[in-house]
Amino acid sequence: MDNNNLEKVLRILEEELIPAEGCTEPIAIAYAASKLRNILGNVPEKIDIYLSGNIVKNVKSVKIPNSNGMVGIEASVAMGTILGEHERELMVIAHVDTNRLPEVKKYLDENRIHVHLNDGDVKLYIRIEGTCGNDTAMVEIQNYHTNITRIYKNGVELKGCLCDDCSCDDVMTERTFLTVDLIYNLAKTIDLSLVEPLLKKVIDYNSAIANEGLKNYYGLSIGKLMQEGIKEGVYGNDLRNNMISFASAGSDARMNGCSLPVMTTSGSGNQGMTCSLPIIKFCELKNLSYEQLLRGLFFSHLTTIHIKSNIGRLSAYCGAICASGGVSGALAFLSGLSVEQVGYAIETTLGTMSGVICDGAKSSCATKIASGISAAFDGYYAASKNRKFEFGEGIVGKNVEATIKNVGTLGQVGMKITDDVILDIMIKNK
Repeated sequence: MDNNNLEKVLRILEEELIPAEGCTEPIAIAYAASKLRNILGNVPEKIDIYLSGNIVKNVKSVKIPNSNGMVGIEASVAMGTILGEHERELMVIAHVDTNRLPEVKKYLDENRIHVHLNDGDVKLYIRIEGTCGNDTAMVEIQNYHTNITRIYKNGVELKGCLCDDCSCDDVMTERTFLTVDLIYNLAKTIDLSLVEPLLKKVIDYNSAIANEGLKNYYGLSIGKLMQEGIKEGVYGNDLRNNMISFASAGSDARMNGCSLPVMTTSGSGNQGMTCSLPIIKFCELKNLSYEQLLRGLFFSHLTTIHIKSNIGRLSAYCGAICASGGVSGALAFLSGLSVEQVGYAIETTLGTMSGVICDGAKSSCATKIASGISAAFDGYYAASKNRKFEFGEGIVGKNVEATIKNVGTLGQVGMKITDDVILDIMIKNK
């Protein structure tokens, strides 16, 4: 690989593998609200927030960390407004003083926050407007969770306001050069010192929340229940079930208010956990070296980013399935399979699971992760026997890159009306 592409890969990982406490959509709202308070110079007397449908969908049912179980858009706004530290970005409410939660509840009870569905095609969109006395302010986020695109105070646009804290007019590194072949070869050869500090955080953060999910009940607790089932003989005590249990336990905890941070991928903690935790458990149970673990995590994360980049940040296509494709390829990579077999594994996983919908962030994310990792393991094992779906079977293309492109078309175009229908159902659900 030429140095230019290597530098791009390292930038992509720095952009995508970032810590967040709590589901990234409510946290992005809290971040915007905290920033609004900072620009306004005081707690707003009134707030109007305009959100894309995908943001609404992903905030409606997920518990907010450090909030004593609060759920929803208004609670996310109030937490960020009263207690948030905007400098911490996606860790904006990670270190709040929980003794001040009555202030948050009082602010909510005063009905100061008004939520609106934004008209527009941007899938990830947040615009928050506030007033305090004669002062007004507005903060806008588009396309990814910390990308502040506009800030206004009293009708005046603040260009470059606190440049270290916002990324006005910023764009992420382009990813069109990524291929499974490139990722495979780079995973074999990259100087691990370039990525080890970042991947060490992935191991530490994501393992900690998975272990928490195995210890205590969160939501449905599918990860913990699987471990109980293994002990009872209901589930087999095998490699696949232990990988599934470990990964889904992390999502159980995170979707149900656990205050531990995770390392996200493609703007999603669930994707970050999906493409890392099964690899961590696989390497542990197979007694693979730390170097192999790092190379496997590198492959899994970058492949997940490659697949998800074809779909977009938010979609009706479940992001955990993109990550499951990354997992399947990484398992094949770690098992010494050829690049062709790695492609088979990814294609089989995507060809099996691409119908899974995203109907918002909540407890069922963990069960979808469980299903995705199960399919990933099957895809990997089938590839080890040189078995795969054939070209033309459904969405499977001529090769892995064609299949990934087809998945992108499915997620962006085919599921657009699905997204609208899901949102309509969720809004009207009584």
